Amino acid sequence: MAAFDRVFIVASGDLRQSANRTCWPAQAKVEASLTELLARLGCKAERAHPFHAGKGHGLIDSQRMGMDVFRSIPNSAPVIIVEAMWQYSHHVLAGLIKHRGPILTLANWSGQWPGLVGMLNLNACLTKANVPHSTLWTSDFTDEYFLDGITRWLSGVSIAHDVSHVRPFSAESAEPAARKIGAELAKCLKTQQAIFGVFDEGCMGMYNAIIPDELLHDTGVFKERLSQSALYAEMLTIPDSESKKVLSWLQSRGMKFDFGESEATDLTEAQVISQCQMYIAAVRIAHDFGCDVIGIQYQQGLKDLTPASDLAEGLLNNVDRPPVFSRDNGRVLYEGRALPHANEVDECAGLDALVSNRVWTALGLPPETTLHDIRYGDWYQLNGSKEFVWLFEISGAVPASHLEGGYLGARSMRQRPEIFRLGGGTLRGVSKPGEIVWSRVFVEQHKLKVDIGRGAAVKLPMEENERRWQMTNPEWPIMNAVLYGVQQAQMMHRHKSNHIQVLYAPDTKTANSALATKAVMFHELGLQVNICGTENGLAL
Repeated sequence: MAAFDRVFIVASGDLRQSANRTCWPAQAKVEASLTELLARLGCKAERAHPFHAGKGHGLIDSQRMGMDVFRSIPNSAPVIIVEAMWQYSHHVLAGLIKHRGPILTLANWSGQWPGLVGMLNLNACLTKANVPHSTLWTSDFTDEYFLDGITRWLSGVSIAHDVSHVRPFSAESAEPAARKIGAELAKCLKTQQAIFGVFDEGCMGMYNAIIPDELLHDTGVFKERLSQSALYAEMLTIPDSESKKVLSWLQSRGMKFDFGESEATDLTEAQVISQCQMYIAAVRIAHDFGCDVIGIQYQQGLKDLTPASDLAEGLLNNVDRPPVFSRDNGRVLYEGRALPHANEVDECAGLDALVSNRVWTALGLPPETTLHDIRYGDWYQLNGSKEFVWLFEISGAVPASHLEGGYLGARSMRQRPEIFRLGGGTLRGVSKPGEIVWSRVFVEQHKLKVDIGRGAAVKLPMEENERRWQMTNPEWPIMNAVLYGVQQAQMMHRHKSNHIQVLYAPDTKTANSALATKAVMFHELGLQVNICGTENGLAL
């Protein structure tokens, strides 16, 4: 018998009404299944906010609405935040921070819309805000793991997940060379300092992705607060003739563009020209302010003015990219280097990208890095054994060097109109197989922490890639990954973001050395470093 005879259902949505309307049927289906299950378990589900006929959905679509909704919920009542789509966490964060009743975040295990992504982001925001919560996920509300968890939560017990895959990092576990290089790189960063160019903070309500300045300063990194409006103004100074050279450069490398004629539904050359202007403008402004890493928000702000920023972001993260020349003397800016970019101005990813770039460069390795969303995962037969293969997928672009075939294997497709009204092309492809180091910087208890682990990007048959693309976003780049020594449930409970940072290494030994060096550098910068999983080469 459930201890709770009534729970309140809350659903945070997108700010973009077109996205809310598109995803609402899936959200309604998940809520109906949950309501039916709760009734069988002796608990009544009461939706805290109604369907809005005029909007065509029943989602919380603003921070103000979220505050108003939570004022109507008894402060000690149990609340379930149900997510079957991407959501803006700040819509409900204010209410959850003041709420004193049990909180459960719940997502459907589906790739159709990024409900898992939304839940992971909300969990990370709650962690940063020190809000206790439980979390669950399910594909069809019948699996034993979910049923056991929901039954325990309804009885008044917080859900505890296995985190035995996580252990504190000790610098003594690393080889002497890794300790030496990591410590030297940390000392250099703290002494010489670095600038993180932030083109407007707080993308899509991702409170978890904002690093408090005083924590960032301790690492030697300081924010240069820039404006998306300044980026747009700089774009207007760049003639089409200059940005067309960027497009021509990409086409000369074999990159394909799926051009059509309709601005509303197709990818057009004009959209890509605008994206190339953004790429040039971002490099020039970064140089103006001496930035070592940058992040462009795009949502919200630039989305109403220009095509998507993703193509520019993918180019910035690649060493081999179209040259950008200084306004005055024609000098190539950041020549022969990537300009690390944090998608969606995720500052935790930006710090990680900067550290990764320094470590991989010092080790003589290709330093290209990117974040991905943890979008989905499924079991697959690999080399005679069944493995859980994650689907990492970011909303538009990765560095071309991560893809099979590089630029030749890259294809640019239009972003979906319901999310990106003004379009823009992606940098899409399948990530090449190889050893990877993955990580996530996060804020917990007002401290900077980082989880680091090892894994591999794996090669799947093209029909499986297509299946994964068709259930998610076929216009976006993907990585199929196996994480060493980390189970599905462990990752979902522990990971403090919807984003995961990845880098390649040429072989196992080099990947392990790079992981150790990166762990040491983070440790010397003052972060609490946690090693996740196995096969990392560190001494026990």
